[in-house]
Amino acid sequence: MTTTGAHQDGAGMTARGYGWWERRRSIVLDVGLALVSALECGLEGVYFAQNAALPVSLGVIFGLLAGSVLVVRRRWPFAVVLVSIAVTPAEMGYLMAVVGLYSLAASEAPRRIIGSLAGMSLVGTLIVTFVRARQNVLDTGVDTHRWYVPVVAILMSAGMTAPPVLLGLYVGARRRLMESLRERADSLEQELSLLADRAEQRAEWARTEERTRIAREMHDVVAHRVSLMVVHAAALQAVALKDPAKAVKNAALVGDMGRQALTELREMLGVLRSGEQVAARRAGNLTSADAAREAVPLAAVGLAAAAAAAAAAEDGPGMADIEALVGESRDTGMVVELSVRGESRAYPPEVEQTAYRVVQEALTNVLKHAAGAKVMVRLAHREAEVAMQVENGPSDSGAHDAGLPSGGNGLVGMRERVTALGGVFVSGETDAGGFRVSAVLPDRGAA
Repeated sequence: MTTTGAHQDGAGMTARGYGWWERRRSIVLDVGLALVSALECGLEGVYFAQNAALPVSLGVIFGLLAGSVLVVRRRWPFAVVLVSIAVTPAEMGYLMAVVGLYSLAASEAPRRIIGSLAGMSLVGTLIVTFVRARQNVLDTGVDTHRWYVPVVAILMSAGMTAPPVLLGLYVGARRRLMESLRERADSLEQELSLLADRAEQRAEWARTEERTRIAREMHDVVAHRVSLMVVHAAALQAVALKDPAKAVKNAALVGDMGRQALTELREMLGVLRSGEQVAARRAGNLTSADAAREAVPLAAVGLAAAAAAAAAAEDGPGMADIEALVGESRDTGMVVELSVRGESRAYPPEVEQTAYRVVQEALTNVLKHAAGAKVMVRLAHREAEVAMQVENGPSDSGAHDAGLPSGGNGLVGMRERVTALGGVFVSGETDAGGFRVSAVLPDRGAA
């Protein structure tokens, strides 16, 4: 039963595999090498027992036990190397020595331990090979040069030690590199997933901001115009029979205001449509054909919101239209005074529009909740900012609420507009029983 996870089943298999093996083929390989090594050492144990005048069975058992140590080469490679060094004088365990050195070099063991054990194995093999080669020369009686035995010993010992160590170091370094690349790929995948989540959050935030901005614009346009139309309609109803000329004038004003409201609504909707089209084109140009299918829905929302907001700010009303706005309120019968201080100058479009909307919403609130009250509109151009204030006194004794519906979001919308540009907004009742709305906008609020 092969399982994954952190648990361990009845067979002793962990989340990493079978014991210290990760795959079944690793078990097969190590067991196979251990059997071959045990067979080799068992055969070499026969010659060892004969040379040492020991029972052959004892030499075979010793060789089988020594060779089978190779089965733990992945878990304890240093133990395999130490056993191979120990049996080197008995001239057995050549396969165990080669495989053990390779496994040790490929493991995570410190380099000093690898070097020390490899040096011990090299010295042991060199001594045994030197003695065996010298004895063979003496036994055969062949006349050789002095360098023959040392060269043979050095070549054989180096041939059995250096290749497995170098190969093991290479395989270990390659394995660590692959693990590092795999971890880096996993980390990049997690980062990409996190970036995608953040992009989705930013897109949702952009959609929410755009919905809020549209609602605010709709409120400012519709509430003010419709409130004036309601007041003029009430006046028209009151004077229709008594003063036909005034009734005709009020009817014309109602029609003009209705047309103005429709015009502003069409302009705002047109800006939104054009902003979405520009955003889609920009997103399509910024990404490749495959990535565009995923990036356009997110990028289009943010670009549409930015494009629509910028276009609406540039094409919307500004502080130059405040005087006309005050005139419209006067036409309804409100007593409105306008005071302008300082030298007028050009401001960023968003500052112009925000100042206009604050005055517009304040006058609309006076029309709704303090009909008949005297209103004072103050506009001050300062060195690095522009300030506006709309203050109304208490309503006349005979005046009551105009009965117009209110969503309760007028002051909230004004505060959001002003604070978004880094300004200050204050509103509240006055000591005289009226209401005051004040706002200060920095000259470079957009920055």
